[in-house]
Amino acid sequence: MEFSTMFWWFSCFLIIFLFNSLIQSFKSKRNGLPLPPGTMGWPYIGETFQLYSQDPNVFFANKIKRFGSIFKSHILGCPCVMISSPEAAKFVLNKAQLFKPTFPASKERMLGKQAIFFHQGEYHANLRRLVLRTFMPEAIRNMVPNIESIAQDCLKSWDGQLITTFLEMKTFTFNVALLSIFGKDEILYREDLKRCYYILERGYNSMPINIPGTLFHKAMKARKELSQILAQILAKRRTMKTEDNDLLGSFMGKKAGLTDKQIADNIIGVIFAARDTTASVLTWIVKYLGENPSVLQAVTEEQESILKSKEENGEEKGLTWEDTKKMPITSRVIQETLRVASILSFTFREAVQDVEYEGYLIPKGWKVLPLFRNIHHSPENFKEPEKFDPSRFEVAPKPNTFMPFGNGTHACPGNELAKLEMLVLLHHLTTKYRWSMVGAQNGIQYGPFALPQNGLPIILNPKK
Repeated sequence: MEFSTMFWWFSCFLIIFLFNSLIQSFKSKRNGLPLPPGTMGWPYIGETFQLYSQDPNVFFANKIKRFGSIFKSHILGCPCVMISSPEAAKFVLNKAQLFKPTFPASKERMLGKQAIFFHQGEYHANLRRLVLRTFMPEAIRNMVPNIESIAQDCLKSWDGQLITTFLEMKTFTFNVALLSIFGKDEILYREDLKRCYYILERGYNSMPINIPGTLFHKAMKARKELSQILAQILAKRRTMKTEDNDLLGSFMGKKAGLTDKQIADNIIGVIFAARDTTASVLTWIVKYLGENPSVLQAVTEEQESILKSKEENGEEKGLTWEDTKKMPITSRVIQETLRVASILSFTFREAVQDVEYEGYLIPKGWKVLPLFRNIHHSPENFKEPEKFDPSRFEVAPKPNTFMPFGNGTHACPGNELAKLEMLVLLHHLTTKYRWSMVGAQNGIQYGPFALPQNGLPIILNPKK
């Protein structure tokens, strides 16, 4: 019975796949343009497993070698066109009238269809204005003491312990994200939100099969509970009738004009965007600094000079916004880590109409993926691209070759906050602690972000 059911589902997927292929083939001929070269993989599943189970560099490099800088594939249930040249990436990311931001339907359901990632036009512009109002330098400069307190508490809890760097960095970035969203009240909701969000993220790259027992089903249940928690937070804020300067307060303002569902979708989306990516970058920074003693020494000396200057001038010990602007070497380490690790391997756009590019048809409704990782690792853009060399950023890179936060109107609006929390943590990590990596150090694991093997286990100890 079980085999016959599986065979029935497989047959349905095969029929749908073949029917869709016939439609796209007809459409291509109708427009007189060929689809980009490439392979589509299995029915429905496509080439999802090939992409997420191996080094994305290898997956994309093999495709580019075989088909060129533009090729088709099928990822997470969606037909896709992938592009790997800076010029093509700029074209797609800056032509909002041709390509709208999108994710696979499964991700839209998890984050919420009203989240900023999935929209353009007036609604997107309004959301972006509200987010930037909270995350621009003028707003986040006052958050430095609070971020510093979170960083110090995290580091103290790791003291003398064998820790998994990525998991601990996720805790740090999650707490900073909640601070930026809920302000001083974040600690009241931290544990319930964390519990639900951890379940949600485990199903983020699962196949969208909403059957009890599957990761996707568990994730959707957690998503529903997250919405209920946020509804309680909104109700409590309204009874208190306070005006808050955090992101939630910005979303709740009368001029924002957002419904409770729109607020919930965007809060969940912002947590997703603010947390795992930044935690991944910090994990790679710890690894690269540990492997490059001369770079670590330069960063440490830079950070210690800030402490020394504050002591000589009789200033308070805590970091200030002005202090974070005296960290050029540390900033270049962050930039080089963003390039080498390329946490955001690609982004999703969707063609809103048939588009011709370089003699190929990109059909309406197809996903288009600019491949940031391949752009960042191209020897045409960066000399010895696999080498970790922060000094390369002493000179600005070529236009459109370095896009760790995306590009165009949909570039990440929280990048200033991400850089700030990294600088603050690295200040205390390098001046007060030393660490050693444990176990295999060369392996990389994938899904959804590239990470050092096993999340980079380390032992952290205070400096004498």
